[in-house]
Amino acid sequence: MSVDKERPAQPQEATFDAVAEFKKLTAGTRSGGVYMPPARLRALQEEAAKDKTSPEYQRLSWDALRKSITGIVNRVNIVNIKQIVPELFNENLVRGKGLFARSIMKAQAASLPFTPVFACLVAIINTKLPTVGELVLVRLVSQFRRSFKRNDKPVCVATSTFIAHLVNQSVADSALALQIIILLLERPTDSSVEIAVGFMKEVGAYLSEFPKENNLLFDRFRAVLHEGAIDKRVQYMIEVLFQVRKDQYKDNPMIPEGLDLVEQEDQITHEINLDDKLEVQESLNVFKFDPDYLQHEQEYKEFKSEVLGDDESESDEDGSDSESDDGDAPVQEKEGIQDKTETNLVNLRRVIYLTLQNALGYEEAVHKLLKIKLQEGEEIELCNMVVECASQERTYSRYYGLIGERLCKLNRVWYDCFEQAFGNYYETIHRYETNRLRIIAKFFGHLLASDAISWSVLEAIKMNENDTTSASRIFVKIMMQEMNEAMGTKALAERLKDPDVRQHCKNMFPTDLPKNTRFSINFFTSINLGVLTLEMREHLTNAQKLLMEQLRIRTATRMIVEVEAEVSAHGEGAEAERVIVMLVVGMIRDHGAPVERLLQVLANDMTIHLHRKVDGLARRGGMSGIVAVCRALLMTDGALRLANRFEGTRVLGPHDEMIEIRDMGEGIIAVAGRHRGDEGMGGSIVILAGSFDGCMRTRKQSISFWLGR
Repeated sequence: MSVDKERPAQPQEATFDAVAEFKKLTAGTRSGGVYMPPARLRALQEEAAKDKTSPEYQRLSWDALRKSITGIVNRVNIVNIKQIVPELFNENLVRGKGLFARSIMKAQAASLPFTPVFACLVAIINTKLPTVGELVLVRLVSQFRRSFKRNDKPVCVATSTFIAHLVNQSVADSALALQIIILLLERPTDSSVEIAVGFMKEVGAYLSEFPKENNLLFDRFRAVLHEGAIDKRVQYMIEVLFQVRKDQYKDNPMIPEGLDLVEQEDQITHEINLDDKLEVQESLNVFKFDPDYLQHEQEYKEFKSEVLGDDESESDEDGSDSESDDGDAPVQEKEGIQDKTETNLVNLRRVIYLTLQNALGYEEAVHKLLKIKLQEGEEIELCNMVVECASQERTYSRYYGLIGERLCKLNRVWYDCFEQAFGNYYETIHRYETNRLRIIAKFFGHLLASDAISWSVLEAIKMNENDTTSASRIFVKIMMQEMNEAMGTKALAERLKDPDVRQHCKNMFPTDLPKNTRFSINFFTSINLGVLTLEMREHLTNAQKLLMEQLRIRTATRMIVEVEAEVSAHGEGAEAERVIVMLVVGMIRDHGAPVERLLQVLANDMTIHLHRKVDGLARRGGMSGIVAVCRALLMTDGALRLANRFEGTRVLGPHDEMIEIRDMGEGIIAVAGRHRGDEGMGGSIVILAGSFDGCMRTRKQSISFWLGR
């Protein structure tokens, strides 16, 4: 009889039940912060991802959102706040606004010196999501009231400091700050007064814009000090507060440098009073199932794309392009099809902008920019984007100047592109508002001062009244001042004296017309760079002298021609002699004795011709005519020869005057005469031929000068 032996049952393979595992791991917990082995967590995530509307998937995404927001808030500081903000907006702040409020309040309480940074972060979020900023402020006010009633000094100090900086950032109204100080000083104790003093130091610079309310608060501080009911240490703190006010809060600025990132008109101020009924919405801190989860996620994704620009659409377009290329390759080979929507150009600019904003330093930014694949001719777009990003800042950042300098010194291509950009921006500088104009000028001033680009770009600047506008003059002013600050006045002046640089700057320092020269001198003098105009001033002085000499030459030449014409018209008698004397005396009267230097450049044939006239007059005894022609010639050598020939001769002039030729020495030829009758020219006549210095010395010897009637 065979007995069947019982075989042991085969163990069945254990099946992974994700729902049961999820309930087991999260049962009895509020935050879901239990440890899960990595393998089990991955299996759970894979199972939950199959149905994104399931509670399990939403719970996992909630935990991920909580950890991500907490990590981002804990990493923020004054240096990387511009990079943190886009990361924070990438998270669903509408769903996780309770998590954000709780995380930032915990982080601020743990590190009070970083309170201005956290307040700036809340201010930036508040401009796009006012409900998030309002929730943070409501929770802070509620926590302050609760801690004040419980005499919890550390919490009260932390919350009041946070509220003070939110008032400085215009997230909270100034009335809230006044109510807090009044509450703290209503029944003064050592702790309440100490908190009030610290609060006033933080918010005092902002409240100083309201003189009436500010004076009332300090009167209350003064009354508390005079009452003397508080400790000596706290009294000393009040005295220090008055000194801080006297120093205009120089050590407690309203907004620290680097955190003024929100425009005043963009900020939304919440009017919350200290005694309002507040809803802190604690339920937002815990997970709740959302039946419309996918719809809400899609709405936030659209909001995020409006604020930051969604990169997913770009990747989707790339994926669709690749699919179309695989499925319909011949379409790409057609000629004549051009993309006029500039989609690629917009995407390129977006990549450049995000690269510049996310880099920690200029070296990292340049390294990433050089990795961007550019088509031929797109290099200028990168240069333009660097300048445009720099101009969008509130003030000039040296970060962008160093990027431009490094690019120019790395490759000749960027060198040429930035030079081209200089010309383009100078021609269109009138289109930019004043702040952007100043930043662009400082940017190119940095490139020129560091020799990143050639100074030949200054050829585009024509410093005259017709070719400049108010915008272009402001551009040149800021650029030159930036170069002067970077190089020093002496080095800048020496560089502009370099022959190569001077050739390129001839339009900026013009010497073609006195009007343009004076305009350039006045412009550079007005911007405290008058040292650059010394050569132009010297040129202008010499040019004026040269113009006067040219005018005298033309006038004297015309007078001599008139003398010849009169002599020819009246013959060679006494009447001709009288006309010659009158013309020459008039010429000397109108143009002065130094005309001789100008007339010495006359042609030799004219000189010989007039010598013949003199000889003809001398043979007939017309000594006044001889002297007149002598004076008309004003040739020192010729006049001396005539004087030696006729010295001491006395003749009767055409108006009954006695005329005598005298050699006064030092190249001076004088003709002295005195009238016998009552009519005529009268007095003594002295007509000189010689140097002006000699004439002056002769005058000191009491020889009277008479030049005309």
